[in-house]
Amino acid sequence: MQQLPLDGVKVVDLTNVLAGPYCSYQLMLFGAEVVKVELPGSGDLARRLGPDPELNRERMGASFLAQNAGKKSVELDLKSPDGRAAFESMVAGADVLLENFRAGVMARLGYGWERLRTLNPRLVYCAISGFGQSGPMSGAPAYDQIIQGLSGMMSVTGTSETAPLRVGFPICDTIGGLMAALGISAALAGRHRSGRGCFLDLSMLEASISAMGWTVSNYLISGVEPEPMGDQNATAAPSGTFETADGPLNIAANQQAQFETLCRLIGRPDLPTDARFAEREARKTHRQALNHELNQALRAKTALEWEEILSREGVPAARILTVPQALALDQIRRRGFLTEVPFAGERQVTVTGNGVVVDGVALRPRGSAPLLGEHNAQFEEAP
Repeated sequence: MQQLPLDGVKVVDLTNVLAGPYCSYQLMLFGAEVVKVELPGSGDLARRLGPDPELNRERMGASFLAQNAGKKSVELDLKSPDGRAAFESMVAGADVLLENFRAGVMARLGYGWERLRTLNPRLVYCAISGFGQSGPMSGAPAYDQIIQGLSGMMSVTGTSETAPLRVGFPICDTIGGLMAALGISAALAGRHRSGRGCFLDLSMLEASISAMGWTVSNYLISGVEPEPMGDQNATAAPSGTFETADGPLNIAANQQAQFETLCRLIGRPDLPTDARFAEREARKTHRQALNHELNQALRAKTALEWEEILSREGVPAARILTVPQALALDQIRRRGFLTEVPFAGERQVTVTGNGVVVDGVALRPRGSAPLLGEHNAQFEEAP
């Protein structure tokens, strides 16, 4: 079996639903052994989340199946003596403890950082929460939509007529999970040198603001408050969605050479000589007029035809696909991004990787998502 970067790393995962499970799924793909600690009889809430009622009744909802392949499941009640004893034994032998409770919950259970590091001085403890473990909002509940709104993300999504809009998937949960996985990986690397673990306090709000790029940096550095621009990119023109004979096409001709090549390929070599469009800042100022000229020319061919023509000449351009169309791309298939894993008998589900290929091999889950308590017998104190 291929040696992976986190082979031998043991993760005790107390998380539910998405940000935490997404984090531990990334760690599992890189080779870590992840043991989900779930509440007896109910387990992760995601076991009952998804569009298929039958799967939800079986406590194997689509959301759970998607983020928990390759993990183990143990039922523990952290308020019972037996459950606490089993948990402490697991922590003592773990490399990582991951949780996404509200700030202070672990301390109230008797497992604050001071206690945890006496159980295991080498432990990397990562707490994911909406706002972090300190500050006036630390105790407030938070879901992805709450963070999207508070971060400013919704204020710049859509147009001036439609904003604020929620991003169409749980992006703040995803960002929080990715940043947690990065923090844990960095902490494990640091522990290799120091021999000591550490406490990672991750705020989804702060991680999300950090990920917003120029919408934040333009304001902090230049005092320019971002506005919703729909499908257009405020940093360049032409950069956005354009019209073709059969549907929309994204073009990002952000460099001068790309713009000039675009104009030549669509049969409008005159556009770069127009003072309104000659250089980057002028094109941004006259974006609407430029887009009008480009759309007229682009309507001559289909989106796929333009994608092939423009990409071949180095102009970034691509169709706008549905999720099923994206998953059906030959590019996705050839890199081994999707994996079929078995569950509950002879059934199978398809799950994603994470886009990383290690030594020529795509990262894949090594098994199916676990049934609730499937691995209880492997832990002596588990019920």
